[in-house]
Amino acid sequence: MYMGDRKSRIASNAVALEIVTKGWTAPALRDEIFIQLTRQTTENTKIESLQRGWELLGICLYFFPPTLRFYSYLDGFISRHLDYTCDIPGVPISHFAILCQRRLNRALQTGAKKGVRKPSIDEVEQAKKSIFHPSMFGSCLEDVMIMQKERYPERVLPWIQTILSEEVLRLNGAKTEGIFRVPGDIDEVNALKIRCDQWILPSDCPDPHVPASLLKLWYRELYQPLIPSEFYQECIDNFADPEVAMSIVNRLPEMNRLVLCYLLRFLQVFAAVENASVTKMDVNNLAMVMAPNCLRCESEDPKIIFENTRKEMGFLRTLIQHLDTSFMEGVV
Repeated sequence: MYMGDRKSRIASNAVALEIVTKGWTAPALRDEIFIQLTRQTTENTKIESLQRGWELLGICLYFFPPTLRFYSYLDGFISRHLDYTCDIPGVPISHFAILCQRRLNRALQTGAKKGVRKPSIDEVEQAKKSIFHPSMFGSCLEDVMIMQKERYPERVLPWIQTILSEEVLRLNGAKTEGIFRVPGDIDEVNALKIRCDQWILPSDCPDPHVPASLLKLWYRELYQPLIPSEFYQECIDNFADPEVAMSIVNRLPEMNRLVLCYLLRFLQVFAAVENASVTKMDVNNLAMVMAPNCLRCESEDPKIIFENTRKEMGFLRTLIQHLDTSFMEGVV
């Protein structure tokens, strides 16, 4: 149905959502899904069907990996299509293969999409759209760094993180009441998001709330939370313990550690008394608005979510107050 070989009244994204939800919730079905996709993209002479088959393979790999038993076969299948000579008119197979290989390797390292919330139609759309139009929003940190490697090979931090942070400060955000709490105009935020995905420097927006809102969105939409889920419970259990909190930061993957420390150094500017007295955003308020962008509770139990929200805020507050981020000075 998704490939167009069988007529359906159901929208294609809805069909894809049903498939990825099956694979995400039932690991025993994953290899079967990948087997069918490799079969239906082999010697398929229907151009549209072939393209949509590769598209669906990329979408599925966005949400879950095959088992280790099937990994070698799928990796071999993808590798055989990496060369541009595999392309046919209307179907850039090598482009699909390169993306699928990257998603396969990432999924093998990180596992299936984390959390208890099932995949959504918006996530399917993001997985599909990013095949040909990769965005710095909704991607993992590693992919963001790959996107910017050609333009900014010397940078060790995501360009979008540093450029939006600098823009907030340039527009006097550190002296703007309600910064990070007051949302920017939604149309302006969306326009800036498009500009950033085109690598265009923000320049014509006078309102610091706009880059501040987009910066929060970038953190919140990261494919994996800035503080990976395997550290979540330890953060919750030790939210008020500075030593444990700092040890957690030091054990994060290097890219996550650098990005988090840059964020904390940035927030420490706003938490300074001379700024907080003007913005009305002291360390408690900063932790309240930024913690959901760094930590993600995987539970759907309202009681647990409510209780953990307080501890998430406490953990970020502890880091803002106690973590020495001086080593990040000048790092971009």
